[in-house]
Amino acid sequence: MFSLGSWLPALPGLAWGWALLDALLQGLVGACAVSVLCSLLKVYLYIQCLNDPERQAEKEAIGAQRRVLEPLHVVVLTGVLALVGSRVAALVVLEFSLRAVSTVLSLGKGTHSSQLYLLCQYSLGCGVSCGLSFLLEGAPHGTCNLVLAAGLAGLLAAYAGRLARHVCTLYELHSRARYCGVCILLLTTSHGIPRLLRNVLAVTFAVADLAAVALINRDFLSTAEAARFWTPLTICYTLLVIYMQEEPQQSTGGWAVYQTVLVRMGGLFILLLTVGRWTDILHVLISLLGELWCLLRAGVMLEACQRQ
Repeated sequence: MFSLGSWLPALPGLAWGWALLDALLQGLVGACAVSVLCSLLKVYLYIQCLNDPERQAEKEAIGAQRRVLEPLHVVVLTGVLALVGSRVAALVVLEFSLRAVSTVLSLGKGTHSSQLYLLCQYSLGCGVSCGLSFLLEGAPHGTCNLVLAAGLAGLLAAYAGRLARHVCTLYELHSRARYCGVCILLLTTSHGIPRLLRNVLAVTFAVADLAAVALINRDFLSTAEAARFWTPLTICYTLLVIYMQEEPQQSTGGWAVYQTVLVRMGGLFILLLTVGRWTDILHVLISLLGELWCLLRAGVMLEACQRQ
């Protein structure tokens, strides 16, 4: 292994170019992680709808999603994650982690975990990007490591997408005829996909939370300066969690999901107006676009989760 920039002249523009390449590679890994998550959820929801005679329309809607949209989704999300700074990405990760813990504790009140998995798409991308940024910070071969990570993530995303297309096209036939080994395996184990996703996401966000705290604290020169940032942030996140626990009981339909995104990003926007930098404000707006893009792409699956 060697560093790609070790034998090149030390030019400021060249250094900025390598930083941009690293950001794009981190964004690509995060986008591929989101793609794998969506593909596995698509497999699970399709099989669940297929087994329920009253949900055949939802099954057709899930299976009819266009194949060309998957590469477009990865490209757009890669660009968004590359543009969002590590500071705002870390704040998004911490906010979702608090919200996820609160939601898991209220599962007995009727909240469905499958919907939570869909709502975490953008936060998962930010978490993977933060984790890579923290783990590879100062590494002499960081760019090469990111290339390898991007290659592995792309391979996993391609196989997961291929599995989803296979299930939506041939699962109904193969599961009845006992013809395909993959479909026979899913026939008996598909109910374990949510548990698998829960365990993987728990580990991913645990690492991302530690990385997020470290990335935010590195900008502070003293404890007093850190306290001036963390105190209003804690109050803001606490109020957001309380609001989002009460709002689903008062709102129904798909609009409630988008309303929650606007409230969350609006609260973070107002907070950073007082304790952040001007680049943070721009990154919050980009994050809002990323959240909305992920939700729009998963609209059919969100409806299926809400009707479950």
